[in-house]
Amino acid sequence: MPDIYPITPRNRVKRLHERGRYDHESVHAILDSAMLCHIAYVIDGQPYCTPTVFWREEDHLYWHGSSASRMLRSQKPGLPVCLTVTHMDSLVLARCGFNHSVDYRSVMAYGTAAIVDDAEEKARALSAMINRFYPDRDATLRPSTAQELKATMLVGMKIEDASAKIRAKGVGDEEEDYALPIYAARIPVYQVLGATEPCPRLIPGVERPEGLAGFTEGRRLDEVMSETAKLVYPD
Repeated sequence: MPDIYPITPRNRVKRLHERGRYDHESVHAILDSAMLCHIAYVIDGQPYCTPTVFWREEDHLYWHGSSASRMLRSQKPGLPVCLTVTHMDSLVLARCGFNHSVDYRSVMAYGTAAIVDDAEEKARALSAMINRFYPDRDATLRPSTAQELKATMLVGMKIEDASAKIRAKGVGDEEEDYALPIYAARIPVYQVLGATEPCPRLIPGVERPEGLAGFTEGRRLDEVMSETAKLVYPD
């Protein structure tokens, strides 16, 4: 039986529950194929939702930002948050307005976010962030200065419960509508890498690192992110 996250009132998929997934494999696959998330939280009764880069290590999620960030400073003592990721996979044109839709993969992950204050853990995690996205890159970089590390705040959250929701059915019309002379289709949507543009001030002789081999023009970003996750965190 696969490992699953606890099903609770806050993460249970209530509408179209058959699209819900709670197993680690489904949830982690969607998280690992993304680089950008949105984090929802409440400060003094006011709701906020912040987009940011994130990464996963087992059942923990991490993100970082400026030490001056109000969002991050508010999480120092621990703040309940909901982290979401969505991939839009296609546009769905049906034979009536009600059945127009999109195919998608999404995750909502819940937990208590808190600042990572331990200097060694902070340095390790920030190094892991670089290597998570660009394998083996951190060791080739200039080390961050004490001031740069001070200006960076790191937040971690253990996933307490989570759910994935997936639609992958394409056109889903009423049976009697298929006989109507109305155009219907599924239009795939991808986020695709463009051609690399090396820095114009690159020193002659500096070669593209092997860790960037997967970042080639025309590849889907979600596939590259999934690939690098498996390279850095093999099962």
